[in-house]
Amino acid sequence: MLINDKQVYVGHFLRKQERETALSRTKFNNVYVKNLSDSTTEEDLNTVFGEYGTITSVIVMRDGDGKSKCFGFVNFENADDAAKAFEALNGKKFDDKEWYVGKAQKKSERELELKGRFEQTVKEAVDKFQGVNLYIKNLDDSIGDDKLKELFSEFGTITSCKVMRDPSGFSRGSGFIAFLTPEEASRALAKMNGKMVIGKPLYVAPAQRKEERRARLQFSQMRPVAMAPAVVPRMPIKQIPIAYENEKAMELQTFPHFPRRECLH
Repeated sequence: MLINDKQVYVGHFLRKQERETALSRTKFNNVYVKNLSDSTTEEDLNTVFGEYGTITSVIVMRDGDGKSKCFGFVNFENADDAAKAFEALNGKKFDDKEWYVGKAQKKSERELELKGRFEQTVKEAVDKFQGVNLYIKNLDDSIGDDKLKELFSEFGTITSCKVMRDPSGFSRGSGFIAFLTPEEASRALAKMNGKMVIGKPLYVAPAQRKEERRARLQFSQMRPVAMAPAVVPRMPIKQIPIAYENEKAMELQTFPHFPRRECLH
């Protein structure tokens, strides 16, 4: 599409970081290779990688004594050739060693990727327990992990059970229980919430992540906006003099004014 003789590109919006990440994944010239055998040399890498395009440099990293660190770098003249080498050689075995081949990254890029992997792992772990993990509070101080598990064991398979304690080892009066399935957790919640245990009513609810608790708290603190009272239209008021038979008294009386109607004969 042309606007003012200029070609217009329309696509999904991406933040700068997302654009840079997407670009770095698709275009790179410098290839990182690791898990090499001790005997692998620059000549070996040049021979293997040279099948996929023109190589401008190749190096096997070595320590101060000249011993191979079992990883190296191969730089291609063309990014498409580097991509082809990655597709063909990543995971392939040489000298009984399975090579890892990928984009050579700066330290900041590696840290960003590792952070993303860690966050994904945490999210998967949280999602795994979503709906099966219960939060219990108002526990008696005498209730420990074993007693808590015993109280809830009739509702299903318990995968973990923990009473929270302070640094001195005293119970905080709260804890967590994780069931094998959401259905088991639902049954336990329905039966145990409000149940009297050692003279105290238990509070049982689905366990929430910190972000969810904060959002729920903020929502609960929101107050409805006061609405202005509706204005009811009033009849126009007109003051008319009323004459009484007593001419000494003349007062103004207030009556609603209505439109005059014509009499029909």
